[in-house]
Amino acid sequence: MLKVDLAFFSYDEALVLENISFKVKKGTHVSIIGESGCGKSTLLKIIYGLLHLENGTVFWEDIQVMGPNYNLVPGESYMKYLSQDFDLMPFTTVAENVSQYLSVFEPKELQERTAELLEMIEMTSFAKVKIKNLSGGQQQRVALARVLAQEPKLLLLDEPFSHIDKFRKNSLRRNLFAYLKKQGITVLTATHDHNDILPYSDRIIVLKDKQIIADEATQALYENPKDLYVASLFGEASLIPIQLIKPYAEINTSVLVYPHEFKVSKNTGLKVYVKHSYFKGSHYLIEASINEKDVVYFNSDNALEPETELFLNVSIETINLRLKNK
Repeated sequence: MLKVDLAFFSYDEALVLENISFKVKKGTHVSIIGESGCGKSTLLKIIYGLLHLENGTVFWEDIQVMGPNYNLVPGESYMKYLSQDFDLMPFTTVAENVSQYLSVFEPKELQERTAELLEMIEMTSFAKVKIKNLSGGQQQRVALARVLAQEPKLLLLDEPFSHIDKFRKNSLRRNLFAYLKKQGITVLTATHDHNDILPYSDRIIVLKDKQIIADEATQALYENPKDLYVASLFGEASLIPIQLIKPYAEINTSVLVYPHEFKVSKNTGLKVYVKHSYFKGSHYLIEASINEKDVVYFNSDNALEPETELFLNVSIETINLRLKNK
């Protein structure tokens, strides 16, 4: 189990994190999300031991992680950290980089393990290509395979797919996270992309204003986000006063609604006026105004003309779900 207990952490006089405390069971995949500058990467570096921690502790089982003031080479053997700096050997081949940490005394196992990892990152055909001749996205995939070759118990991923094109990203996500789950590796992923999170994470930690503001199972947090900030990390969302949706409601509060949860009507519901239609492939995302300052987002099968008047409804089941924890 990973145990993090941090009173605060600062760079010089600038406070970055405070009151950070959580535990992660073995084999669990946790995503750490939040806006840029909220401390995601700093938290991973603290856990790995790259930053000296005076006001807190990090433990893996009964072993305390000690920072650079105690270790000449930061980091612990049982965990690996994949940052956005790949740290590869540019003048050696892809296969040589991946197999660097495998035992040369077991040549058959080395060859099989290297082949397995190259297949997972879909770079078998690049085995003999030198790193310096690869694109940034290809280098990121090699860095990932090289980390996995070391068989960590705890893997820290910092924006692991940021340089990889969409064509490869989707299949790589599936390959990687299925492999990690099968191997029982504990994973913490810092990311901006909700596509890294929803299908794969067991749990989500949300950072804002230097603190943890949410820590829940992935589906539970998505279905019932605590505020618009959390909901917006999964895509567009709207915060609507409940009395605009259900005029008979006796409570004075607002509910969060995702675009796919609105149903369009021609004559009853929340009156809106279309502003823009954005083509999203399988549907259009419609931006509409409620009044002079408030907008709402909903999905439509077709593009809608600007200034079109229509009405939006939300199911009572969705409203009750959002009100459950208020």
